Amino acid sequence: MRIVFIGPPGAGKGTQCKRLVEFLGIPHLSTGEMLRQVKKQDTALGRWIASYLDAGQLAPDHLVMRIVAHRLSKPDCKEGCLFDGFPRNVAQAELLNDHLRSVGTQLDLVLDLAVVEEELIDRLLRRAKIESRMDDNYETIKARLKVFYTQTSPLLEYYRNLGLLAQVDGMQGPDQVFGQIKQAVLARMSERLEKRP
Repeated sequence: MRIVFIGPPGAGKGTQCKRLVEFLGIPHLSTGEMLRQVKKQDTALGRWIASYLDAGQLAPDHLVMRIVAHRLSKPDCKEGCLFDGFPRNVAQAELLNDHLRSVGTQLDLVLDLAVVEEELIDRLLRRAKIESRMDDNYETIKARLKVFYTQTSPLLEYYRNLGLLAQVDGMQGPDQVFGQIKQAVLARMSERLEKRP
């Protein structure tokens, strides 16, 4: 299974990603982590990535896709993976689809972990207090959420039109949320099996 996991800051995506990769036995591909790994390397690509990340900018789409494509070529991704933090926009989604098609595969499912904004703000403010994150205040949280919604809304529409989107109610407890995620994954697995010749 190749799954894209989308969720705003504070939705509990980190917790659910861990559970899902354990359940499916597939690698968790966090583009944030991949970019940080490449940045550490003393290579032309590493320095190029660093120039964007150090300036607080997003790396260009084609560059991120190059790193993702390299990671997907590894043997542990043969049976699938969980994409986390990628794609971030429709251009990246199209690059990913083109790449998967070129290697004879496709995405199976896109999970959208939905939580209302007021709840996200409450959760993030609580987390900031617990973890002493002074930079996480109401204004910075609102700004982060705005960026997420601006980038993600078109992405959700794009995947909805492809028939890949499954919305998960992130307002419930972690176990109930994971129950819904499992249901969506198992339903898609059985659909895929039915379509096989």
